[in-house]
Amino acid sequence: MAKKYSKRFYKNVSTEKSEDGWIIKLDTFILKTPGKKNLYLPNQDLSLLVANEWDKQDEYIRPSLMPLTRLFNVAVEQTPNNRQILIAEARKYGETDTLCYREDKVRLHREEQEKKWSPILEWAASRSVFLKKTTSIIAVKQDEASLIAIEKYASKLCNLKLTLFLHLVSVYGSVILAMAVMEARLNGNEAFNLSRLDQTWQQKYWGEDEEDAERIINLRADINDLCKILKFV
Repeated sequence: MAKKYSKRFYKNVSTEKSEDGWIIKLDTFILKTPGKKNLYLPNQDLSLLVANEWDKQDEYIRPSLMPLTRLFNVAVEQTPNNRQILIAEARKYGETDTLCYREDKVRLHREEQEKKWSPILEWAASRSVFLKKTTSIIAVKQDEASLIAIEKYASKLCNLKLTLFLHLVSVYGSVILAMAVMEARLNGNEAFNLSRLDQTWQQKYWGEDEEDAERIINLRADINDLCKILKFV
C-alpha cells in the first residue's frame, strides 16, 4: 500500500518568516500548494503545526495524515473564490441541523438529547440563531431571521476560519455545533461526541461496525488536530 505514496524526499523541516508570511521549508524547498503556490501562514504558531505534520512523515508522504496541510491548501486555493457558495452551504445546514431532530419513541434517548443538545441550542439563540426542534422526519421550516444570522456569521469569518467552519459543519451535520467550537463554547471533541449521540444509541441496539469504528477514530483525530488552529487565529 505504501507504494501508492510519494517517497519522502527531504530530511529536515523548518519554518521561516518571509515578506508575505511564514513558510515551511523541506530542506531548501518551500512548501507549495497543489496549485504550485507558496504556502504562506499568517503566524509562526500555525507554521509550526503544519511543519510538524511534514516532519512526522516516515518513508512515504501520506496526505491523509496531514489534515492541517489539506485545510490550509483549501483555504488558499479554493475558499477565496467560493465564499458565497460556502456561506450558502452553512445556511442550508441550518435548515436541517442535527440538534433539531429528536427521538420520538425511546424516552431515555429523547431525554439525553434534551439534556445535552438543548443547552447548545439555547446558547445559539443568545446569538440570534433560534432553531426549532421537531420529532418529525420531515424537515421543520426554520425562521428566515435565524438563517440570515447564520449567513452573517459565516460571512465575517476570514478564509481560513470559513474553511474550518464549513468542514466542522459537514462533519457534525450541525452548523450550531460548528459555531460553538469556533466560539470556544465547546471544543472539537465535545462537539464530535454530541454530533454522534444518535449513532451511539444505534450501537446499543445493533452493535458497532469495526470498519466504521476505525473511520470514526481517524475522523475524531483529524478534528482535534484541526481545532488546534483556533488558538492562533
